[in-house]
Amino acid sequence: MRFRRGMPVLAALLLTAVLCACTGGSEPEAPAQPARTVTLIVADDAAPRTRFGAERLERALAEVGYEVSHAGGLDAAPPGRRIVIGDARSDAAIAGLLPAAGADEAEPLGEEEFLIANAADGAIVVAGGDASGALYGSLELAGRTRAAGELPGTIDLREAPDFRLRGPSIGMQKLELLPGREIYDYPYTPELFPFFYDKEHWRKYLDMLVENRMNTLYLWNGHPFASLVKLEKYPYAVEVSDEVFAQNVEMFDYITEEADRRGIWVIQMFYNIYVSKPFAEHHGIGMIHAEPDPLTSDYNRLSIAKFVEQYPNVGLLVCLGEALIGQENQQEWLNEVVIPGVKLGLERLGKSPGGTPANDHEPPIVIRAHSVEDPHALIQGALPLYENLYTMAKYNGESLTTHEPRGKWVDIHNALAETGGTHVANVHILANLEPFRYGATEFIRKSMLAIRDVDLAAGLHLYPLSFWDWPVSPDKTDPLLEQMERDWIWYEAWARYAWDADRDPAADREYWIGRLSAKYGSEEAAGHIYDAYNAAGEVAPRLLRWFGITEGNRQTLSLGMTLDQLVDPYAYTTYPELWESHAPPGERLDTYLAREHEGEPHEGETPPEVIAEVEAFAADAVAAIEAAAPHVADDAAEFERLANDIRAIRAMAEFYGDKVRAAMAVLQYGYSEDAADMQAALAHLEASVGHFRELEALTRDTYRYANSLQTSHRKIPFRGADDEGRGRDYHWSQVLPYYEDELDEFRERVAALEPAASGAAAAGGH
Repeated sequence: MRFRRGMPVLAALLLTAVLCACTGGSEPEAPAQPARTVTLIVADDAAPRTRFGAERLERALAEVGYEVSHAGGLDAAPPGRRIVIGDARSDAAIAGLLPAAGADEAEPLGEEEFLIANAADGAIVVAGGDASGALYGSLELAGRTRAAGELPGTIDLREAPDFRLRGPSIGMQKLELLPGREIYDYPYTPELFPFFYDKEHWRKYLDMLVENRMNTLYLWNGHPFASLVKLEKYPYAVEVSDEVFAQNVEMFDYITEEADRRGIWVIQMFYNIYVSKPFAEHHGIGMIHAEPDPLTSDYNRLSIAKFVEQYPNVGLLVCLGEALIGQENQQEWLNEVVIPGVKLGLERLGKSPGGTPANDHEPPIVIRAHSVEDPHALIQGALPLYENLYTMAKYNGESLTTHEPRGKWVDIHNALAETGGTHVANVHILANLEPFRYGATEFIRKSMLAIRDVDLAAGLHLYPLSFWDWPVSPDKTDPLLEQMERDWIWYEAWARYAWDADRDPAADREYWIGRLSAKYGSEEAAGHIYDAYNAAGEVAPRLLRWFGITEGNRQTLSLGMTLDQLVDPYAYTTYPELWESHAPPGERLDTYLAREHEGEPHEGETPPEVIAEVEAFAADAVAAIEAAAPHVADDAAEFERLANDIRAIRAMAEFYGDKVRAAMAVLQYGYSEDAADMQAALAHLEASVGHFRELEALTRDTYRYANSLQTSHRKIPFRGADDEGRGRDYHWSQVLPYYEDELDEFRERVAALEPAASGAAAAGGH
C-alpha cells in the first residue's frame, strides 16, 4: 500500500441490522422455483479490499438464495442480473458506467466515497472513489440485500464519511505494573497478551471494525520496538526470546495484512523517552528519560528506522509528553530522532519522503499533544522536515464529561486543526464511565457534532470502556465476556456518527430501536432499553464535571468520593483550571455556598440542580429498563446484566446526591456555626452510606473491579496500589468499610459539637 500526503487510509461498514430472510415452507407438490442468479464482475487486478468487499457481498447473496457466478469484465459476463464492483480511479469499466448510472461528472467520487446505482441495462454499479469506497459500497449492498431478502430492483445511493480517520485503540498494557518495570512497559509475549497471538480473535475484531466502517486501529504500548524489531548495533535490546520474537513478527504481519484487506490502517503508539529493560541494564541506565542524550537518541532513532523498514504500512503515534519534559527537548526529539528515524527506514526500503508519485511513500506520523506546552508550535517546527504529520488531542480529558467542549480543550483542538493536516480527537480512557455499559447514543451523536464543528477535528480515536484489560470486560462471568461483544453499542454509535453526524434524531431513534429489537427480540422492549441507555448516560458526565477531582484518569467515579474530597477538592488536585474546560457555565460547591451566603445571584448549573437532574435521569433509566423487562425475548442474560448496571448507576447517583447535600451542609456550617447544619450533614451522610451499600450489593457478584488501572496513579477516592505495586481498593466491597468508618467518625464529631462551636473546629477533619 502506498501512503501519500493527506491520505485518510481505509475504512469499514456501519453495522446494519442483519435480518435473515427465510422462505416459508412450501407444499410438497408445489413446483420448484427457478434459482435466482447473479454475476459479480470484478476486475482481475482489483485491490485486495475491493475483492474483500465483493466476497462479503457474495456471502450475503448466497444467504438469501442467489447462485453467484464471477466474471473479470462486462464482456465476459453471461446474460442476466449483474453487479459491477470497482474503483472508479483505476477501473476503466467502472468509470465508463458512471455517467449511465447517473453520476455527476463534475463531482467525482472522493476518498472512501461510494455510489450504488442502476446502469442503463439494469446492472447494479458499485463504484468507489478508491478501493475503500468500493469495499464500503459492497458491504452496504450486502446489508440491504440481507435485510430485504433480495437485491434491490432500483437503487440510487451515494455516501461519503464525515470524518477521515475513524477507529479505536487497544492497550497492549495490563491492570498492574510488572515487577521491576515502569508504567506502560509491557513486552509482547503470549503470557501477557494471549489475544495478540489468536488469529480468530483478530478476524472477529477486524470484522467488527469493518462492519462499522472504522478505518484505523491504534496499538498503545510504552516501548514496542524491543518486541518487534532487532538492531544490529544493539542486539541485546530485544526483550523477548527468539521464539516469541518470530511469533511477534508473524502476528504483526498477519494483523496488518488482514487489517489492510478491510481498509484499516494499523498505527503503533509509543511513549518517550523509553529504552528496553535489557538495554537499560546493559548500559546501567534507567528505562525512562526526561531529556535526550546521544545513547538513547541513537537507540530510538535506529529502532524507529528498523520498524519502518520492517513494517512499512504501519503508522506511528508519538507521545512526546509525560516523561520527556520541556518544549525544547520535545522538539529536539521529534526533529532529530523520530523524523530522521522514519526517513532512514524509508531510505533502506529504497523510497524517499515526498518525490514523484511513483516513489511517493511518506508514512503519516501522528503527534499527540498530551503534556506538550505548545503543540501547535511543535508541529510548525517539524513541518519543514516532514509534511505528512497528523495531530491528536484528548476530546475533553480522560473521561466523558460533556458534549459541549469549551476552554482549554477547544483551544488545543482548534490550534492543531489549523496546521493543515488531519487532526484527530481522542475520546480517552473513560474513567468516569467505568465499569458499566454505556449506550447513550444521543450523547455520543452530539459529541461527534461538537468534535467536528467546535473542535474542528477530522478524525476520531476511540478508547474501549475498559482500556487496561483488553479483550475481556470487567464483568464477573464464566467465561469472561469479550468487550467487543459486551460493548457493541459503544463502538457502533461512535462509528455511526463518525461516518455521518448529521442524522435526523427521530429517524436515528428508530434505527437504534431496530438494532436493539434484533438483539433482544422485541420492539417494545427495545424502545424502553433505548430510553434507559440515554437517561443513564447523562449521570456520570454531569457528576464528574462538577464534583470530580480530575478529568478522569486519577479518579474512579463509581467508587465514590470522601466528604473531604467534596468539601475541599482543591487539596486533592494540581489542575483546578481543568474544571473550567469540561463543564458548561455553572458553580462548584464552594462558589455556590459563598454566593448563597452573600445573597448573590447564581450562574449556570448549580450543585442542587445538578444532583436533582442526575437523580431524575437515574430514576428514569431504572423505570425504562424495568418497563422493558417483561418484553425481552432474546439474550435474557445480557439484558439482566444491563439492567443491573442501570440499577447500579442509580445507586451511584443517589450516593452522590446525598453526599453532595452533606458537603453543602458542612460548608453552610462554616458560615452559620449552627449545629443544625451539621445534624443535616450527618443525616445525608448516613443516607449516602446506605446507597453505597446498595451499590456494593449490586456489584459484589457481578463485577471483578470498578477501574481497570490498578496502580498508584489512581488516587481518588483511594490510592489504587500498595507500596509493592499490587492493586487495592478497586472494588466497592473494599471501599465500603472506609465510608462506614467515615460515617462513624463524623457521627462522633457531631455528637461532640456545642451549639456555638466554630465552623473551623467542626470541619477540622475535612
